[in-house]
Amino acid sequence: MSLINNLIQNAISLLNQDQIIGIPTETVYGLAGNIYSSKAIQSIFSMKQRPFFNPLIVHIKSVNDLSEIARDIPEKALLLAAAFWPGPLTLVLKKQTAIPDLVTGGKDTVAVRVPNHPLILALLNQLEYPLAAPSANPFGCISPTEARHVAGYFKDLLPMVLDGGACGRGIESTIIGFENEEPVLYRLGSLALEDIEAVVGTVKIITHDDIAPAAPGMLSRHYAPLTTTVLTTDVPELLDTFLGKKIGVLVFQNEICNPKIVEQEILSHTGNLPEAASKLYAALHRLDKCNLDLIIAERFPDVGLGKTINDRLQRATKK
Repeated sequence: MSLINNLIQNAISLLNQDQIIGIPTETVYGLAGNIYSSKAIQSIFSMKQRPFFNPLIVHIKSVNDLSEIARDIPEKALLLAAAFWPGPLTLVLKKQTAIPDLVTGGKDTVAVRVPNHPLILALLNQLEYPLAAPSANPFGCISPTEARHVAGYFKDLLPMVLDGGACGRGIESTIIGFENEEPVLYRLGSLALEDIEAVVGTVKIITHDDIAPAAPGMLSRHYAPLTTTVLTTDVPELLDTFLGKKIGVLVFQNEICNPKIVEQEILSHTGNLPEAASKLYAALHRLDKCNLDLIIAERFPDVGLGKTINDRLQRATKK
């Protein structure tokens, strides 16, 4: 069996044997395993080299399954689920006792969402258990948005990557938790904060925690290329400070003409933020394979999904 595959029955067979596979979602590709299999969950942490205190996201097929995973669900959580599921929203809720502590990083809460990709929904509808599915990359590295990214990371470790094409959203889900039944943003994602606030009002923001993160994606350094990366509001000015370096640049809309640039990625010629977000990780993957000395990334407009893109670029540049 080839590593990259599109046969759901093969995926089901492997998952039922407590193995883990690569799966597509609308956000990024994930490493998926049965949440009730300690062997599978430990394999996910081991393969990703992910710290055990960093919780995983549980993927369910429908909001109708939410009560099997979570309890004491706030009214505003149900409003968000009704508005955005299936879709790129993860809710952090009080967990049912059956949910293993290994999945939740030892916390009494669980991160859960209903993904919006036909292949994973078809898969979930034929399984008797939900899937844990963190991004299919080694811990801290660029998230994968194509099956080949996953195969490149784990070709000697994974039995299969279910190929669902390029991810439509291209950035991880937005994560919302609750304090006293009021929403708290734990991670910016492919659902804009403004869209969430249109449903539930003002949302408190707590997006960084390097000690005991309440949700995935809260660590300061994450989503990072191997190549040294810097973030700036003025790419041409920063270019002038580097001499004799092989430099690649990542920009929003407008090409920069400068002989010092070896490789250039433009994320949206029309200035469309959702398009830019969907192309961000794939562009970083390409730049990271160019044997560059440096990647210079342009800071995006700090509105809508521009906030999410800036968040990912800031975490990619932290040392």
